[in-house]
Amino acid sequence: MGNRYMQPLRITIQWLYLLFIIWLGSRFYQFVAHFRSGGVTPAVERPDGIEAFLPIAALLGLRDWFHSGSINPVHPAAVVILLTVISLSLLLRRSFCSWICPVGTLEELLWKRGFVLFKRNLRLPQWLDVILRSPKYLLLAFFLYSIFLLMPPAQVSAFIASDYNKIADVRLLDFFLNLSGWPLIFIGVLLLLSLPLRNPFCRFLCPYGALLGLIAVFSPAKVTRDHGTCVACGVCSQFCPTYIPVMQKTRVHSPECIGCWRCISHCRAEGALAMKLPGRKIAIPGIIFALLVVLIFLGGTVTGKLGGHWKSAVTAAEYGRLLK
Repeated sequence: MGNRYMQPLRITIQWLYLLFIIWLGSRFYQFVAHFRSGGVTPAVERPDGIEAFLPIAALLGLRDWFHSGSINPVHPAAVVILLTVISLSLLLRRSFCSWICPVGTLEELLWKRGFVLFKRNLRLPQWLDVILRSPKYLLLAFFLYSIFLLMPPAQVSAFIASDYNKIADVRLLDFFLNLSGWPLIFIGVLLLLSLPLRNPFCRFLCPYGALLGLIAVFSPAKVTRDHGTCVACGVCSQFCPTYIPVMQKTRVHSPECIGCWRCISHCRAEGALAMKLPGRKIAIPGIIFALLVVLIFLGGTVTGKLGGHWKSAVTAAEYGRLLK
């Protein structure tokens, strides 16, 4: 009822950020093309925000920071963005996944299109859904164990300073520009599965989402149901993209909650569902939640820039040398 505006607002923020990401990617492509063309194409400044796509470099930088006491200047923006997203999840659930992440935006577009085409989305049996969710946690455990426990500090520092890591962003660009073989088949299958299934990559395979979900469990903001007002219609559970049985909960603690407000927005009983703080008395207004998501995410960028932990120390001349 009163929160109906939240879905158009959320989708608008999603797509504005997706358009920004497309612009960011095109600028980075131009940056790389200048060096690979021998200076024929115009030179553009490297967009440091592209490091949002380097979560492994961010974890390495975070590990190095724990040891050295300072953020390594090779990919500092990656570390800042990771810390920002972690902070956002700690405060406002996994809102990054449903409000900002471009992968989440594309998957939501696909499963909604699938609903139009097939008149429904396929829901897996609960036991199978639980089993399929385990790979993302296994991947997360692998990365955390490898970086924080297996690699000694000196090895982490050496890898960060290596030529391979310095152009990790270029290697990622090349991967997507030259998709073929099994990677292309894998991504194609995921895209097709995103039509009948809701968010298969996010729910089953994304280690980033797994990390944010575990952190979001400690978030003070949680979807809360008022038993006295609730009419037990089941609409909230039906609209949940991760199939959380919201109607059976008093407060939603699940790490699968992505803070999308779909359950609250479509609730048929005014006041039955709200995003509330501990104690179940203080509700967060939808517009305040949306503003906080945007301000916290942008605030991380501003803080990184003001603190001198945003622009990479890898110079344009060094990129030129490495890309020859």
